[in-house]
Amino acid sequence: MRFNISSTSLSNRLQTISRVQSSKNALPILDCILFELSDGKLKMTASDSETTMVTYVEVTDAEGEGKFAIGAKQLISSVKEISEQPISFNVDPNTFAIEVTYQNGKYNLIGQNGYEFPVPNSVGQGARSLSMDAQVMLNGISRSLFAAADDELRPQMNGVYFDMTTESITFVASDGHKLVRNRVFSAHVEEPSAFILPKKPALLLKTVLPKAEGDAVVRFDDRNAEIQLTDFVISCRLIEGRYPNYNSVIPTDNPFRVTADRLAFISALRRVSVFASQSSSLIKVHVEQGKLTVSAQDLDFSTSAEEHLMCDYDGTPMSIGFNGPFLIDVLNSITSSDIVLELADPSRAGVITPAEQEDGEDLIMLLMPMMLKD
Repeated sequence: MRFNISSTSLSNRLQTISRVQSSKNALPILDCILFELSDGKLKMTASDSETTMVTYVEVTDAEGEGKFAIGAKQLISSVKEISEQPISFNVDPNTFAIEVTYQNGKYNLIGQNGYEFPVPNSVGQGARSLSMDAQVMLNGISRSLFAAADDELRPQMNGVYFDMTTESITFVASDGHKLVRNRVFSAHVEEPSAFILPKKPALLLKTVLPKAEGDAVVRFDDRNAEIQLTDFVISCRLIEGRYPNYNSVIPTDNPFRVTADRLAFISALRRVSVFASQSSSLIKVHVEQGKLTVSAQDLDFSTSAEEHLMCDYDGTPMSIGFNGPFLIDVLNSITSSDIVLELADPSRAGVITPAEQEDGEDLIMLLMPMMLKD
């Protein structure tokens, strides 16, 4: 069995799909990349048993068919050092001895029987499907993933919730301190359905979606999902259980609205947060007519900082405490130049939205407050 392949194409695809692999695998063969040559096409697969990533690569001068597996680390490290040129793979189907030949030299490797590689969980026959623009999916995942939890007691919170209706698809993530709800009206399904995508496949999608073209097609049932892109297919086990009613925790009657420059707000928070207590990361936000003040202090080291920003606000002066890094994460996930901070009182969650929503989207972020000592 033999074939030729571009060194750059091989290296790029290997580095991408190898991200699915775990540092500690129950099966040693999962440390390998599975190669499958069939009908003159090369299929490469990496897996951690829960999530599997597949890509197809063009090859030339292909002879024979079969499967073999190669240790990922050694192969990736060796191939990435080869400049753009054709590489020839010659595989002995009996011993799995592999000779990799390139312009100035060759590698000799010992592979493994590809038929020992575990078959990923497949989506059932009664699977539902949806199709959306790849960039729309990228935006939905990118803006919500940071808010997903890492909670062993509430596994349903450890991913991105896809809530699909006949009118829209809503991306939701929350860890109990912050919540993101990004509703997209440019995509919908014929029958309402939902699933919870785990963090790992969501992170993989965040990596490959920027280069994807056209639509992302998602097929899913109650336990598994398969996302098909231009050059990659990601299949994974879904998080089982019911996602909490996220709409019930979003306040709808916050009377005080503060409009501020997003980048200026982020810059001030980054400077001031250096002086916040390391144990709490508490940042105090004070608003009054035309002015927003960001301050922090660390009583243990007698340090403090305060910075003033202009804002659009004409309500009652009030102060509210937030976790600094959480607030920066929320503001970084918004792309508009100005943000709107909606408040009710210091004990209720603040709602942060873009001053101008993007076409076909409704983005809301919620951040729980922290108690102020004064």
